Amino acid sequence: MRKKFKTFNWIASTYYAEGLPYSLVQQVSVQFFTYAGASLQIIGLLSFFGLPWNLKLFWSPLIDLFANKKRWLIMMEIILGAVTALLVWPAQHLNLDLATKIFVLMAFMSATHDMSVDGYYIQILNPSDQAAFSGIRVAAYRVAMLVGNGALVILAAWVSWTACFLAAAAMMWGLAAFHKHILPPPLVATSHQGQRWRAVREAFSTYIQQPEIVWALAFILLFRAGDAMMFAMVAPFLNHLGYGLMTRGILTGTVGTVTGIGGALLGGFIISRRGLRSALFPLTFIQSLAIPAYAWLAWATPSVWWVGVTVAFEQLAAGLGTAVLMVFLMQRCQGNYQATHFAIGSALMSVAATVVGGFSGFLAARVGFVEFFLLAFVAALPSLWLALRMPIALFKDHQKSIPALGSADM
Repeated sequence: MRKKFKTFNWIASTYYAEGLPYSLVQQVSVQFFTYAGASLQIIGLLSFFGLPWNLKLFWSPLIDLFANKKRWLIMMEIILGAVTALLVWPAQHLNLDLATKIFVLMAFMSATHDMSVDGYYIQILNPSDQAAFSGIRVAAYRVAMLVGNGALVILAAWVSWTACFLAAAAMMWGLAAFHKHILPPPLVATSHQGQRWRAVREAFSTYIQQPEIVWALAFILLFRAGDAMMFAMVAPFLNHLGYGLMTRGILTGTVGTVTGIGGALLGGFIISRRGLRSALFPLTFIQSLAIPAYAWLAWATPSVWWVGVTVAFEQLAAGLGTAVLMVFLMQRCQGNYQATHFAIGSALMSVAATVVGGFSGFLAARVGFVEFFLLAFVAALPSLWLALRMPIALFKDHQKSIPALGSADM
């Protein structure tokens, strides 16, 4: 029991540490730029902060081949704390150019940290333990998003953006100190110098040679397209409806994130009971169904209570979708290159999300929010078709125990 409790602690804390900088880059930055009066086009372009998660596969072999994953993740947490503290200057002066540069740097550091955490988890735990703790990983990641887009945004509204970013930096440094003492040593040795470049080539070749990989890649690319298109415009949309920073922090950061945690846990439970094959289409459909709800909000402009219900439902659906997709990604991880394989899958997953999110502001400014959210739903339809047509070879019985992963791509 004591060992299980210790394992619970380090899993929860490492995935919290993974989720917090992601929330700062992908969520809090949007709130900050919206607060500073940036246009819809600029806010949409903030989605390109996600590019390091798209590109991380190009340096992911370094995580597998150099040093060890415990050392990587502690080092990245120290650096992320320092980079977050740098945001104090643009926060005080609303310097969006400088803030952009710092957020880009943070994104690269956060993507590297993600790979070290994901790879460490896979190394330390056997498949049955991975399954047992899968919900905890997703929940801890969502708690970090609750703190980032909820508590820290509310702190920014209540005190200042300086207080917001200093609090986030202190958390990252505290987590680094905690992990230095609590994390068990990694079990897998690093490769010798002569094997490194061969290992890099093998990691990519073994990934693309998996059975039915074309179907898998298409699903990974398209799964988040509609959801990401909608997500990029939620904060400016709520600002358009007249809700300020404090209310947005409560609605999207607190209410929405809590229901997202519930959705992730529920999704993990459903998959563990029914298997990925049975759960794939129903949970993908629920995720897509949440998008037209925002079109209704834009058309009806109802009371804040209905806005809260819509945000809660959308985040619940997103949590269900996260559980589905992360299990699907983990099943693509093979052999000795699991960190690299997961990086490849998660990067491809976020490519479509980054592209459609990056240009969503231009579309929203051109057609208006009602039509924009309806078009986002159309963008989600290909993933529904793929979920129905997915080859059975991608759903092997022995893979059902692989867990949902709370990664940067939630």
